[in-house]
Amino acid sequence: MRKEVLVLGGNFGGLNAALGVKHELEGDVDVTVVSAAERFLFNPSLIWLPFGRRSPADITFPLAPTFGMHGVEFVHAAATVIDPQARVVHTTKGVHNYDYLVIATGYRNTFDVLPGFESADGAYTITTLEDAIRPGEGWRRFLDDPGPVVIGATQGAGCFGAAYEFLFDTAYQVKKAGLRGRAPLTYVTAEPFLGQFGIGGLPGGEKLLRMFCKKEGIQTVTGVAMQELAPGKLRLADGQDLHYAYAMIVPPFTGQDVVSAVPGLADDKGFVPVRDTYQSLAYPEVYPVGVAAAVQVPWTTAILAVCVMDAGANGVMILADRMLPPRKFGVMIPRPQSHLAKLMFEKYFVWKSRHGYVRLP
Repeated sequence: MRKEVLVLGGNFGGLNAALGVKHELEGDVDVTVVSAAERFLFNPSLIWLPFGRRSPADITFPLAPTFGMHGVEFVHAAATVIDPQARVVHTTKGVHNYDYLVIATGYRNTFDVLPGFESADGAYTITTLEDAIRPGEGWRRFLDDPGPVVIGATQGAGCFGAAYEFLFDTAYQVKKAGLRGRAPLTYVTAEPFLGQFGIGGLPGGEKLLRMFCKKEGIQTVTGVAMQELAPGKLRLADGQDLHYAYAMIVPPFTGQDVVSAVPGLADDKGFVPVRDTYQSLAYPEVYPVGVAAAVQVPWTTAILAVCVMDAGANGVMILADRMLPPRKFGVMIPRPQSHLAKLMFEKYFVWKSRHGYVRLP
């Protein structure tokens, strides 16, 4: 009897899970993807959107044709209720039964840790497509009336790497615009040291990033929480005030409400605890993937970590034997070629995903 696999979400985790299952079990499975977004988004390139180095069209593509080419049904709708007891999901366009459910709903921003964020003029974030469009408008105004720039990551931030990339890209853009003397940059982070990244850091990482910051004239404030954001001023927990004409802050992430609403499914952050098989601890027929899965630390799965961090016209290659500690080795290698490598990977991955070639590396 053919099984019904329902996938919630169509971005990185959802697209790869849906097409991977369809290819591996062709003839034995029907796969349906329900996604509130109708376009795939290459999130790593959001750092370039505010500076006009990318447009939304450059880093997105419609999901329906991709799934259609591979015999996967696509429904552009939002999931409203997950009922794991009955094995059904209610959506804005009907009810779907399943034998197996893949939750690939990703994250959403939460600004609870920083009061005033959502109302502070001149302060932005870049972690979703909609969020990354607004700082582009602000950046164009900033170029006409420059001043201090604050880039940072709050306590519990969801992606410290994006803050660093945006920091060095901003330094590059400031220099390119001839505003270095009129737009001093400050980086503020809850990390205990530069390059900790929320994952324990890498050997030599702090020294390397301090060198980068010194070269670009960037002041750094580490190991401090953010207390409040007001128009033109960021108040830190130690009482220090940082004034800004333009600011970009990376907030914490939380899971989607539809996942959090299921009793026993998600943790207090809205992400789903999983077994080594990525099955939900509470419901074995439910498989959270990507950001939707709650990763337990220490995570000892031997997955090689390869990351490219952009830095304007430069870049850093990050290599480690494991994504999270404990590790046997880890290294950060600065080189201009890393910037080109990131550009090439973007083109390759978007092409691969658009055509549904999920078996390619």
